[in-house]
Amino acid sequence: MYRVVLHVDMDAFYASVEQLDRPDLRGKPVIVGADPSSGRGVVSAASYEAREFGVRSAMPIIQAFRACPHGNYMRPRFARYKEISDIVFDILREYSPSVEPLSIDEAFVDLTGTERLHGSPESVGRAIKARIFERTGLVASVGIAPNKFLAKLASDHDKPDGFVVIYDDKIREFLDPLPIGRLWGVGPATERTLLGMGIVRIGDLLKIDEGELRRRVGDFAVHFRKLAMGEDDRGFDDHGGRGGMSIERTYLHDEPDLDKKIITLRALADKLSVRIRKAGVVGKTITVKVRHADFTTITRAKTLPSPVKNSEEIYHAALKLAEPEMEGAIRLLGIRISNFVGDEGEQLDLFASPQNEKIERLERALDDINQKFGDGSISRAKTIRKKKE
Repeated sequence: MYRVVLHVDMDAFYASVEQLDRPDLRGKPVIVGADPSSGRGVVSAASYEAREFGVRSAMPIIQAFRACPHGNYMRPRFARYKEISDIVFDILREYSPSVEPLSIDEAFVDLTGTERLHGSPESVGRAIKARIFERTGLVASVGIAPNKFLAKLASDHDKPDGFVVIYDDKIREFLDPLPIGRLWGVGPATERTLLGMGIVRIGDLLKIDEGELRRRVGDFAVHFRKLAMGEDDRGFDDHGGRGGMSIERTYLHDEPDLDKKIITLRALADKLSVRIRKAGVVGKTITVKVRHADFTTITRAKTLPSPVKNSEEIYHAALKLAEPEMEGAIRLLGIRISNFVGDEGEQLDLFASPQNEKIERLERALDDINQKFGDGSISRAKTIRKKKE
């Protein structure tokens, strides 16, 4: 069946919410992030007015202040952003049961096979844009294409308030002129390598001998060539329901400290284990997501021989997957558990570890205490970083 993927991205989301709630800020540069007077932290979001002065997301806040000292600097209001985000995702799920969130303001929607129910992909895309504006007062950019890679490129192509559809017979016309840095997975270092080979635009990559490309970028050569041909066979991961549960932590500034990253992974495993116990399920597949400082995002997954039940198992499986990507500064860490079976219906594991049984009893006891006295009333000592002596 012909695939149809829609990508929706809320334009300058945090900054747009601030302008929505404060009409006096409309048309003015708005920068959401750290306090410039602190001299630390980064920009979380910048309005399009602020971008005209060179302010960008993830830029050090002090650099943003130098570029735009007259800007309106706001601290993030995550509860408010989530409130708006929930409305947006509710709208998306009206058009498809397969909605894959990428962040609070961005998602893929699988429209494959929905045409008889909702109309053509183009009409659905325009309807989604109109509904979002009607319900929230905010604009979104939408891209529609045969796969995720192309759909995301399409939504980014004509921001803000963009709407781009890439048809099968127009893929080459769309892809070939784009800068090579737009290829998914090409970070600054790889971009320099490719530029040094004379690969300036995506179309140039297909003109290079695959053997030469492999010698320069290793196993990524196959990945890059497939994308340059407009191919992306990633499926959908709806991050919810019986299909899976996930949790992420985005750092306010890029985190270089390995100990802090490991502590974050431990805390995420603890929180995720609470969720699956509440849902009464266990899962066999663990996926980790690591977003580097250059915003390159790596996901790694492993399906285990038997379902994981407790935070120790989740943590150790996630750590093993994440370790190769933990060097250097990172922006985000996430863990997902999927491939669920019901806890009560799980086949008896004759080789279950007595230690694991003790851990599970302990964690259920912690759940009871936290439920009675409030989340965070009691937690593992391992999630609290020891002070350096």
